[in-house]
Amino acid sequence: MESMIFPITALIAAWGLGALLVKMLIPFLEKKQFRQFVRDEGPKSHLHKTGTPSMGGIGIIGAAVICTAAISALTGRLTVRLIAVMGAMILFGVIGFIDDYEKAVKKNNLGISPKQKIVLQVAFSLAFGIFAALFSGNGFTEATSVFIPVIDVSLDLGYFYIPFVMFVMVAFSNAVNLTDGLDGLASGITALVSFFMVVAAIYFGYGDQSVLFGAVAGGCLGFLVFNRYPARIFMGDTGSMALGGVLSAGAVIMKMEFLLAIAGLIYVIEALSVVIQVTYYKKTKKRIFKMAPIHHHFELCGMKETKVVMMFWGVTVLFCVLAIVLMHI
Repeated sequence: MESMIFPITALIAAWGLGALLVKMLIPFLEKKQFRQFVRDEGPKSHLHKTGTPSMGGIGIIGAAVICTAAISALTGRLTVRLIAVMGAMILFGVIGFIDDYEKAVKKNNLGISPKQKIVLQVAFSLAFGIFAALFSGNGFTEATSVFIPVIDVSLDLGYFYIPFVMFVMVAFSNAVNLTDGLDGLASGITALVSFFMVVAAIYFGYGDQSVLFGAVAGGCLGFLVFNRYPARIFMGDTGSMALGGVLSAGAVIMKMEFLLAIAGLIYVIEALSVVIQVTYYKKTKKRIFKMAPIHHHFELCGMKETKVVMMFWGVTVLFCVLAIVLMHI
């Protein structure tokens, strides 16, 4: 029970601070005209969202980092690995911020080029991969190993470990980014997955990481106060990239990349729906889904936006429970 006190404290503190920061951000972002520009090729029902303040992810990052640093420093849990994972959150958030800023300045929804974004993601994930190869694990597994649930095996990847980490971080940051397409969708899902990370961190003996992911969950809930339908603010790439970065970095440090993929399977499905749609269209000039990512497909099938979000939240709860069960098998 004692091990849950600090992450729950971080969650509650970040929830309050996150809501406060986001509330303060809304008029500031409106004044600076940092607004969302909805793509014409997206669902027509989303066109009214054009002009909604973006970059709200700053509030999530700020709340998570401040609360984690304060609580960890007071409790003696401010480790080098914790700082590295927070650093990954900030650096991936910087990529998103640059993209959001470009969109705001150029008044379009394109931002920086995909090539520029990938180069930055690869550079940051390479640096983190090198760090993880030296400092990850809890003393019972090789630093370059990954844990495979169900069969309960740790596989040492050796020289392939760093490329694996790079793939996980780049893929996951973009998957979370693709999921951020409906009011409250990405923030709600990430709050749930982050709480799973708290449970996993405690189970595997990473008390320092449990505080961070308690704060990330709280930051997302604080943001959700203003991001639920109808959203008054969007997290932008600033938020989605940061959340993808911190989830994947934490999973790498705790050797639970595959468990994260199970708990966050909605992220994976969203990304795969885009890959499948694009690949199939290039070959056949036909579409499998009415629109990708797949949350838009359900919208165009007649489901209300709020219903799609609630359905995806519910499915995420089931995936998180499944991941917890697999931890104990």
